[in-house]
Amino acid sequence: MSGNLDSSDVVRLLTEPKAENRAVAASKVSEQFSAGNLSDEERKIAEEIFKIMVKDAEVRVREALSESLKSSDSIPHDVAVTLANDVKEVSMPMLEFSEVLTDEDLVEIIKSQDSDAQQAIASRSNVSANLADTIVENTSDAEVVATLMKNDGAELQEDTMDKVLDKYGDDERVNVPMAQRAQLPLKVTERLVNLVSEQVRDHLVTHHEMSSDMVMDLFFNARERATANLIHDGTKAEMDFGDFVEQLHSNGRLTETLIFRALCLGDVIFFEAALAKLADIPIGNAYQLIHDRGDLGLKAIYEKCEFSPDSLPVIQVALDVAKEMTSTASEDPKRYKSRMVERILTQCENTVDADSFEYFLNQIVGSD
Repeated sequence: MSGNLDSSDVVRLLTEPKAENRAVAASKVSEQFSAGNLSDEERKIAEEIFKIMVKDAEVRVREALSESLKSSDSIPHDVAVTLANDVKEVSMPMLEFSEVLTDEDLVEIIKSQDSDAQQAIASRSNVSANLADTIVENTSDAEVVATLMKNDGAELQEDTMDKVLDKYGDDERVNVPMAQRAQLPLKVTERLVNLVSEQVRDHLVTHHEMSSDMVMDLFFNARERATANLIHDGTKAEMDFGDFVEQLHSNGRLTETLIFRALCLGDVIFFEAALAKLADIPIGNAYQLIHDRGDLGLKAIYEKCEFSPDSLPVIQVALDVAKEMTSTASEDPKRYKSRMVERILTQCENTVDADSFEYFLNQIVGSD
C-alpha cells in the first residue's frame, strides 16, 4: 500500500477470497486514509473501496473497517451511517467515536436500536444536551443512564436530570455518579441529598452550592438514622459524636445554625462536643461551662466560639428544655417539640429580634 492505488489494487482488495486477508487490507487502506497519506485520487479510490466493503458478507471485514475509520473525520457520511447501523461488533466503534455522525443520526439510532448502541453513544467524548435527553427518554437500562452520568463530556440540563431522578433516583448506579458530577443545579442537589448514602451526601455538601437550611436537613437526616439508639448512651454517643464533629469541622460545616438545630432535637451530647471543638477546649471543660448554674459559663463558651450573642437567650431556653426532657426527645418527639416551641415563645419573644426569632422557630417546627 506504499505506492499509488489503482484499479488493480481495488480488484485485489475486493476479490481476495479469504475474509481475513480482506480485513487486513481494509485496515491498511483505512489507516492510510485516516492518516492523510493518500493523494486526492487515491482518496477517491479508497472511498469507493469503503462503500463496497461496508456490504462485505463477512462481519470481520466490516468490523476491521469500522475500527480503523472510527476516528476519521473525513470519511463519507453514508459510510459512517452504514457502519453505525450494522451489527454490534461493527457499529460500536463508530457510535462511540465517529465525529462524522450527526446528532440527527445518533438520535435515530438511540430510538431504534438496543441498549448496547445507547451505551456506546452515552460514552462519547461529547454528548449534546439533546442527545443526553433523548437517551434518558428512550432507554430502560439503568446502566446506560449510569454511563451518561459518569461522562464529564455529557451536557446535562436540569430537566434531563429531573427525568433521571424520576426514573432512577433510588438506583445507586445512577445517583452516585450524578452526585459526583462537577456541576449540578441547586434543585437537583437538594433532591439528591435524600436519595444517596452518607458518604455521597458529604461530597454534595462540600462540592456543590447548598442552602444553609438544606445543609442542616442533610446533617440531621444522616445523623438521626445513625444515632437514633445512641442519644441516651452518653459514653458511646460522645465517642461517635466526637468523630462526626471532627468531620464536620474539617469540612467547614460545624455552623452555629447546625448546632442550634441539634440542640432543638434534644441532642445535648452533640451540642457539648460541637462547642468544645469550636472553643478548642476539652469536652469536660465544655460540659462544666455549658451546665454552669449561673449564666456566665454558657455565655463565656458561646463568646469563645464567636457565635452571635443575640441567639444566646434562645440557646439557654433550648438547653433547659433539653435537660428537663431528656427521654421525651426520643420517646415522644411531638410533645418535646411542643414544649420547646412553647418555652421559646413565652421566654424569648421580647428578647430576640423578629427575624432571628422566626428563624429559630422554623428550625424547631421543621425538625421532625
